[in-house]
Amino acid sequence: MRILVAEDERDLNRLISKALENAGFCVDSCRDGGEAMDFLLSADYDAAVLDVMMPVMSGHEVVRRMRGQGLATPVLFLTALDAVEDRVRGLDIGADDYLIKPFAFPELLARLRSLTRKYAREKSPLLKAGALTLDSAARRVERGGEEIALSAKEFAILEFMMRNKGIALSREQIENNVWNYGYEGGSNVVDVYISYLRRKIDDGFESKLLHTVRGVGWMLKAEE
Repeated sequence: MRILVAEDERDLNRLISKALENAGFCVDSCRDGGEAMDFLLSADYDAAVLDVMMPVMSGHEVVRRMRGQGLATPVLFLTALDAVEDRVRGLDIGADDYLIKPFAFPELLARLRSLTRKYAREKSPLLKAGALTLDSAARRVERGGEEIALSAKEFAILEFMMRNKGIALSREQIENNVWNYGYEGGSNVVDVYISYLRRKIDDGFESKLLHTVRGVGWMLKAEE
């Protein structure tokens, strides 16, 4: 799961990001609403944690613009404003949940898990490419009725490719949607994971699903 954290208090931003990473989320972070909007327009996030009062653009304005551009990413607002009318305003604008500062990190994690589960259901948890199926809710992959064990990163790459079935995806597109923007891995790390996936989902099958697209990257394509 990929999460955006937009919080202008440096220490709180760092603490939230670290807690989410420790919980297994892939996290991008920024400290103003303008940057948050740039991030949201350039990647597919499973949820966004937005401070209401941020420089450049408030959390309210970010959500207003997101919804105006058709972005359905779930939003959890963080705010020190605890009046009912403040919470109602944020929810009416298009936020999905509200958390009042100061808050407990276990509650933040629980609320995010709830939001991402809901979003995953809306995005359709069951993906198919021929005899290959991926259930994002159950975290299960099968081909020909046989379960395939994948690491978390392999699962994330395969899910991204199955949601873009029939589209040639570049190394950069896969990196930007599976790793966070601060990632500084080796230049061939995606190639390595693709080779792992190819062995797991294609070996032993006459019809191959994972194809190399010369000069571009890779494509997941269902057998005819």
